[in-house]
Amino acid sequence: MRHFEAIDVHTHVVPREFPPYRGRHAGVRWPSMAEAQPCHRHVMLDGAIYRTVSHQCWDADVRGVDMERMEIGMQVLSPMPELLSYWLEGEDGQHLARHVNESIAAMVQAAPGRFAGLGMVPLQDVGRAIDELDVLLHQLGLAGVELGSNVQGVPVGDARFLPFFQAAERWGAAVFVHALRPCGMDRLVGPPVLEQALAFPGEVGLAAASMITGGTLAACPDLRIAFSHGGGTFALLLPRLRHAWKSFPMLKEALAADPLEAARRMYYDALVYDQTAFGFLLDSFGAERLMLGSDYPFAIMESHPLACLAGLPESTRTAIARDNALRWLRGAATAQERGKPSLGDTP
Repeated sequence: MRHFEAIDVHTHVVPREFPPYRGRHAGVRWPSMAEAQPCHRHVMLDGAIYRTVSHQCWDADVRGVDMERMEIGMQVLSPMPELLSYWLEGEDGQHLARHVNESIAAMVQAAPGRFAGLGMVPLQDVGRAIDELDVLLHQLGLAGVELGSNVQGVPVGDARFLPFFQAAERWGAAVFVHALRPCGMDRLVGPPVLEQALAFPGEVGLAAASMITGGTLAACPDLRIAFSHGGGTFALLLPRLRHAWKSFPMLKEALAADPLEAARRMYYDALVYDQTAFGFLLDSFGAERLMLGSDYPFAIMESHPLACLAGLPESTRTAIARDNALRWLRGAATAQERGKPSLGDTP
């Protein structure tokens, strides 16, 4: 059997427990956990079940077994997106973020060769978000942060969030953007799961575009930012944005550089569930900007994230499966990777 030291950059964590709310506000939408069927717990919000999750969300040993089966050497842990809780007051959001960040840090510290961690911040309060970023990077030892695609309807590329991204760039944080509370929900016809199937890609695509059109990427040229689900619709939006940039003087004035140049400075996971779609990502963004992702351990996860690499040259497979993620994390996993065989080596 061929040996892989692949890195899955898109996996989620839910702590086994949440502390009781001890803040100053009434009627706060604070998460809690309730017992469910064996090996599962209910995530409760507003007294109702938001999602039932399994012990895969918090049990590192269970995750390790699944990683062996999936041929994954390292997972990058990030919060279940709904936990980002941008609807909370900033003070409450920071308290919740600290608990989640400490939970992820504990998993990483227990198995640093298997896990790297991304924390969360209360981006609804930029000052507190910067403070928590400082803590999760410099005290808890996490590699970076997961952000939602918008904060109460304001896209991440909005100028109000620029100070946070400047701090992330200055401190070398890896940033991972995930769809949250997507736009267009009123246009979906069918069961609620269509939010993940159909609304998430459009939301992520607009978030990625906002980083360019809002000027954040130009202001933070060294920012290491990645987008979930292959960047959503962004690869299809990019040719149209480039054509508009060439056609409309006002857009040419607003964007100093070709949008393609900016797009190829960002990172994207390869979680698109289809080989043709994956090939389009390769053509659009280049092999040096793609990374493996699975959405582990949720129902929509890709059970065989390495399958998309079939038939590619060994150097390309190694880049997408490991090296790009290491560059994005910039050293968070480097110590564990020293001396390990390249993808395709037989032990």
